[in-house]
Order: sequence, then structure tokens, then C-alpha cells
Amino acid sequence: MNGRGETVLTVRDVMVTPVIVAGSQQTAQQAAKAMSLYGIGCLVVVENEQVVGILTEKDLINRVIVDKRDPEETLVGDIMSKPPIVARPELTLENAIRVMFTHRIKKLIVVEEDGGKRRLAGLVTLTDIARVNQSLMEALRRLFDEGGETPPKNIEKTMSYYIV
Repeated sequence: MNGRGETVLTVRDVMVTPVIVAGSQQTAQQAAKAMSLYGIGCLVVVENEQVVGILTEKDLINRVIVDKRDPEETLVGDIMSKPPIVARPELTLENAIRVMFTHRIKKLIVVEEDGGKRRLAGLVTLTDIARVNQSLMEALRRLFDEGGETPPKNIEKTMSYYIV
């Protein structure tokens, strides 16, 4: 609860778990097959139980298809987005929106510290947050407006869908 008696939602309240992962030595083809099989838009990349990056559909399009790389030869570690942008489960959704705004991302990896290692705990997306709290989408719109910025197309699409 906050000072006004309202319940404050955290990343833990809306994060998806378990998360489908990939290794950096897997091929882009293997990663794409996993994404298709599970009907998901990203894979968190984990090595030695540590989060090292994220592979999104956008990464596959821009770094494999557009660059005309062979998906059977291209390794996830060569095309993933890194370093990973992460959050702790206790982060409020309002602050999660700020992190996403700052880094221009739609997916936020959730980690817990475990003996100095960042252990994967879940994943939260802009869509997950929008589903539980439309006012946070409006706050995100204000952040862009106040900065005189146009949201990236991928974020604009989500905001437009959830802001009536």
C-alpha cells in the first residue's frame, strides 16, 4: 500500500514464469523454432545460470534476415541484445515503466540476486503491465510527451491499444 491507501503492484505481481531460455551457442534457427513452438516473442539467454542477454523477434529480423545471415550458422550470442536490462521482483510497476521508457524496451528480465549471481526469476512485458493497470500506459505516454519525443513504433503500438 502507498500513502493513499492504494495497493502498489510490483513486477512480481505480473511477471511471467517460468521463462523459456536459450543458450548463446544455440543457432538462430533453433531459437526461432523454440519461439514458434511456444508462441513467444523472445528468449532470455542464460549461460552458467546467469542471464547474459535477450533474443527478440526484432533481433532475428534485423540481425539475421535483414543482414542476410544464415540462421543455421548464426549463433544466438552473436545476435542477442546485451547487456540485458534487468529488474528485481520488488520493483514497482511504475518504476518498471520508467526503466522501459529509459531503455526503449518492451520486455524486462526479472532477476533475483543469488550469491552474487543474477538468477532468472521471470519476465514482464509492457503488455503485461498494460493489462493490469491502464493508468501506467497513460503515464508512459506523458513521459514521451514531456520529453517531446515520439515513442518507438513497437511501444506506440502497445500504448495505442491500451489507451482509449
